[in-house]
Amino acid sequence: MNFLRKQVDKIKPHFEEGGKFAKLHSVFDGFETFLFVPNQTAKSGTHIHDCIDAKRTMITVLVALMPALLFGMFNIGYQHYLAIGQTVTFWDQLFFGVLAVLPKIVVSYIVGLGIEFVFAQIKKEEIQEGFLVSGMLIPMIMPIETPLWMIGLATAFAVVFGKEVFGGTGFNIFNVALVTRAFLFFAYPSWMSGDEVFVRTTDTFGFGGGTLVDGYSGATPLGEIATATTQQVHLTAVNGDPIGLWEMFVGLIPGSIAETSVLAILLGAAVLLFTGVASWKIMLSVFAGGTAMALLFNVFGVNAAMSLTPLEHILLGGFAFGAVFMATDPVTGARTEKGKWIYGFLIGVFGILIRVLNPGYPEGMMLAILLMNMFAPLIDYFVVEGNIKRRMKRVKSTVIKA
Repeated sequence: MNFLRKQVDKIKPHFEEGGKFAKLHSVFDGFETFLFVPNQTAKSGTHIHDCIDAKRTMITVLVALMPALLFGMFNIGYQHYLAIGQTVTFWDQLFFGVLAVLPKIVVSYIVGLGIEFVFAQIKKEEIQEGFLVSGMLIPMIMPIETPLWMIGLATAFAVVFGKEVFGGTGFNIFNVALVTRAFLFFAYPSWMSGDEVFVRTTDTFGFGGGTLVDGYSGATPLGEIATATTQQVHLTAVNGDPIGLWEMFVGLIPGSIAETSVLAILLGAAVLLFTGVASWKIMLSVFAGGTAMALLFNVFGVNAAMSLTPLEHILLGGFAFGAVFMATDPVTGARTEKGKWIYGFLIGVFGILIRVLNPGYPEGMMLAILLMNMFAPLIDYFVVEGNIKRRMKRVKSTVIKA
């Protein structure tokens, strides 16, 4: 590391004011601070000294995302070979998924970071680190058949209109990854829902084709439930085998790339909670809100969606992924301690409410989180105002007694 530090220091003057590459200072600063913890402190305003900076926080989140991402890659291959009726090894399934997902990650980072580099140069500021996580989340919440050009277009829209117009990282109102998904959902709805988009049945990598099994359906379990005409639905895999709670928990079901495995998501949650990066209050309250709403619907139970148990709601779709990785976004979520409970609980409530009452959109977490992103500042405002009023009453009471 000393050798690398010396090399960086050697070329650094070329990127500073007066150097021949001064116009690329923001780009150089971004790479330098990615490699080494900066030794500068804030020049104005109230600040604290800490052993961790934003880039290290983002890297921790990336580590927490790895179990869900790796399982998602495996599941892509697993669903593919299950759909064509071909038996292959674990490594063949994983390799197929890696080749299918990796281009989407590359496109997300190239487009998103490229735009952030341009904005940093224009504003003559350092490159923000928020997209380190957003760039990974975007492909993880996409159906596997989403074209690369759509991911690039939606990413550009989200970075420019979902973040940079608000001032960049730390000022955006809405979660950038969810803005990307929402853009695609409303602009190209056929690519965000339907049987075909969640299971890759065509072999584009030259591994050999296959014949689709009889009765193939690549619909997600939530998609089956939303279109069911009976109160009880027997969920089936792409080959017709029944789907039970174990398959839901492990994640061996169709769905967006990294949202299916609650087991992998909980491993990521453990990393976030152990390192203190995410709020356990938000996570717990999201699950509490979803459970309460599901139980309320169970009282009526007039269709399949209303009859789902709270556990099934949590295991299916992107509920767990949203609760762990999206709702806990420190920029777009509530920041007061009491506000976190309210914010998370309402996300859980609206997530199930949208999922059950809107058959055209069986997955409600995206809209629920974006909705509460908008109200998070208002929640914090009333929490703070409530604290101020209670303190003023205590002060007045003390003065009167004295």
